[in-house]
Amino acid sequence: MAPSSFPSLQKPAAWSPSEPSLSSWCMRSATRGDTCCLTSSVISARWRSRNYPVLKEGPSESPGPGAPPPSHDYKVCATYMDGFRATAVCPVGGPRAAEKARRTADSIIKRSRRMFKQLGLEDFHAVNIQVLGAEDTYGPNARSKDSREAVIWMAVHHQQKKALEIFSREVAPAGTGMAPGLTGIVGGRPRVSPVLKPFFFLYPKSQMKVDIHVAGELLESLSPAEPDAPEQTQDEAPPTSDQDVPDTDLPSGPHTYRLEDLAYTRSGDKGDSANIGVISRHPLYFPYLKKHLTSSVVEDYFSHLIEPGVHNAVTRYSLPGIHGLNFILRSSLGGGGVASLRSDPQGKAYGQMLLDLKLKGLPDLKSLVD
Repeated sequence: MAPSSFPSLQKPAAWSPSEPSLSSWCMRSATRGDTCCLTSSVISARWRSRNYPVLKEGPSESPGPGAPPPSHDYKVCATYMDGFRATAVCPVGGPRAAEKARRTADSIIKRSRRMFKQLGLEDFHAVNIQVLGAEDTYGPNARSKDSREAVIWMAVHHQQKKALEIFSREVAPAGTGMAPGLTGIVGGRPRVSPVLKPFFFLYPKSQMKVDIHVAGELLESLSPAEPDAPEQTQDEAPPTSDQDVPDTDLPSGPHTYRLEDLAYTRSGDKGDSANIGVISRHPLYFPYLKKHLTSSVVEDYFSHLIEPGVHNAVTRYSLPGIHGLNFILRSSLGGGGVASLRSDPQGKAYGQMLLDLKLKGLPDLKSLVD
């Protein structure tokens, strides 16, 4: 269940009297925008499996005291124009395919820059070159650096459309005059398209006035009523990793587990922030995940994808009702959505990448569930 499908952002997606904290946490996250559809979809799936009721669209009674009151602000999503972008995707085959792919991409960028200089154009605003098949996305966590099949992902950003049209023309000769093994350009010559960057902000409901005009005449003016309840405070938010103290008395041991052995993951985006949900495969594993899978561990694992200079970029939230953890990775998507030049602009693979993380110093956890 994605946030956009909620009956209302003032109501939780589901409600259980036995677990009000879980339902209200889900709603608070959607209202504040700290998470994306990942968490709500995971919660929704678990809700259905446990036969909890899901509210239908339209007016409904308040589900109980755990539901948060309406906020004092509207959450506004706007976009603005920020230059142009183009992306070239080219398969390469044969020995040392990854190396040939990288050299081909570098040559195209150098040729384009030389032409920009001759024509008095500015340099690229941003360039992102990835070799899919060489595990570039994994950074220092990559295992295989070469392959006999690879794909060039070359995305560029410039303030002038003319510059990227030049780049687009320079990609075509790569198939005939550069490294052997380049099989073609996926989708043909790269298309130049505008970059629409998102911008999010809160706007006070008290300052919003609606005028209704009929046949050119003002019929009515409406202003929203102030909420009955006071604005929620930050103290009511779900506990972060700083507040959620792990059990330090847990036993240790000589065993090492990949995260995939102990948990499921799924990930998505919210603007330029990625969201990774981790759910324990067994309730008995959850205390060990809380102890070893900290926000600092996750931040270190994805540090190559987080914008330089952003400190404490990862925040962890605990969902004890479903034995889960939710990680928010700020400034980790290269702008996010259409503003990102990356091959995974929405962080859809982040959760799967995290499954390879090794957790060390654990006891024999498998014996706990045998």
